[in-house]
Amino acid sequence: MSLETPPLSSQPLNRSEEITAESLLKRYAAGERDFRGIQLIGADLSHQDLSGANFRQSNLQNTNFCSATLVGANFREAKLTDVNFNRATLILANLIRADIADGQLVGADLSEAGMRSANLVRANLSEATLREANLNEAVLDYATLQGAVLSEASLSRGRLMATNLSHANLDHANLTSALMNRTVLKHAVLIGAIFTGATLEGADFQSADLSRAKLTSTNLVNANLSLANLRGANLSWSSLRGANLSGATLYRTRLCWSNLSGADLTDAVMINAKLDYTNLRRTDVYGTIMPDGYTMGAKDGA
Repeated sequence: MSLETPPLSSQPLNRSEEITAESLLKRYAAGERDFRGIQLIGADLSHQDLSGANFRQSNLQNTNFCSATLVGANFREAKLTDVNFNRATLILANLIRADIADGQLVGADLSEAGMRSANLVRANLSEATLREANLNEAVLDYATLQGAVLSEASLSRGRLMATNLSHANLDHANLTSALMNRTVLKHAVLIGAIFTGATLEGADFQSADLSRAKLTSTNLVNANLSLANLRGANLSWSSLRGANLSGATLYRTRLCWSNLSGADLTDAVMINAKLDYTNLRRTDVYGTIMPDGYTMGAKDGA
């Protein structure tokens, strides 16, 4: 066999083939799984079981997969704009570099799914499960993940500009070097989450649980951390200029070499916090319990 001729099993099948939903289901029922490159726009495949199907580089825009079972399905580089994956089961699915812009994934189960570099701009993933999913370098600008479960998920170098993650669970998630300006994380669970090197300017962490989170070398300029739990968190070498930390719990929080100039620390609890070389110029500490247990009683700044 010539070395220049790949074996038949590696050659793409069904390239640009237009088929109907009925044809797809018949072929799947007959044992076929390779549907690479097909075009099936606006089809209704709701409640169907298409586990293990290969839709790589297929055009499936506006297709309805509501409540479908798609365990281990391959949607790598597929066109999935405006798709309906509401309540679909996509455990271990391959969505690497898939275009899911404006997609509906409410309540979908994407546990351990591969979603690296996927386009999820404006997608709705409310109440979705993305436990241990790989979203490294994915784009989720303006997406909605309210109440979503992303525990131990990886979003390293991801884009989450103005993304809504309120009430989401990101327990031990990896957000290293993520771009998250104006992201909403109100009441989110972020215990042990990693934000090292992340950009979080103007982000809203009101009442979020960031206990033991790693936020070293992060940009938290003008961020809202009011009433947040930062117990045992590490914010060393970070910028919190103009940040709102009023009422925050900063017990044993590390803020060494960080810039808190112009920040609001009113009524914050900072018992045993580490403030070595911290910049507290023009910081409002009225009612703040300082590391030594002393409560500041006047708005005279630090």
